[in-house]
Amino acid sequence: MTRIALFQATTGIDPQRNAEALERAIEEASAGGAAMLFTPEMSGLLDGNSQRAARSVRSEADDPLLARVREAAARRGLWVHLGSLALEGENGKFVNRALVIDATGEIRGRYDKMHLFDVDLPTGESWRESATYQRGEAPTLVKGTPVGSLGLAICYDLRFPALFARLAEAGADVIAIPAAFTVPTGKAHWEVMQRARAIEAELFVIAAAQVGKHEDGRETYGHSLVIDPWGEILLDMEDRPGVAFADINLARIDEVRSRIPVLQHRRAIAPLGD
Repeated sequence: MTRIALFQATTGIDPQRNAEALERAIEEASAGGAAMLFTPEMSGLLDGNSQRAARSVRSEADDPLLARVREAAARRGLWVHLGSLALEGENGKFVNRALVIDATGEIRGRYDKMHLFDVDLPTGESWRESATYQRGEAPTLVKGTPVGSLGLAICYDLRFPALFARLAEAGADVIAIPAAFTVPTGKAHWEVMQRARAIEAELFVIAAAQVGKHEDGRETYGHSLVIDPWGEILLDMEDRPGVAFADINLARIDEVRSRIPVLQHRRAIAPLGD
């Protein structure tokens, strides 16, 4: 049995305050006996004003918030999955990057969000991530974490099951799906899709989320989740910011896969004919 912690945050536009909140979450997770902390998408900066945000975005090597999180992880001997940070990319764009930090503060894995959220919602909200961010090119699996082999995804990736099938086939035990889901899409699709991804891949899903009203004017759905391979919800943080804990037993994966061996039964699908 492995104890994990999730940080459900209301991240703002000031990286200094966000770094302080992350450090407090690391302290609380460690004090609660967690082996690993999971944080939401955009844990370091959540700002829809790209010009203002650009003043705070740094390269991975120069990002002061990342340095503070690495130091705090090492100080507490805690693994941290930073759901994502906005970091400098190429050609004047940012990357939305997840990072896995081990208990010595070393970065053990990176993943740049592959699917970018370019939509117009019925509420009038319009999002064009591709105007600011460059997309990632490949999935990432980080081996040897306290939760076994950890597959990485971010928010909108949730809607693309092929990514999760690929990670499961590569040997993932857990997939992290940090997010900053809007309220309308969260109410409609958040839980059902998270459970579907866990059931399809027959593994654990850990989804740390942003919650509440943010300084840039947006509102996020929350409901950070931990879901087991049978689709059972082990933790739902609802709309409460803060740190919460869950205990996961990786033996549950083999138990579920012995009942319904989906991965063994999966077949390559030939192209459709005319």
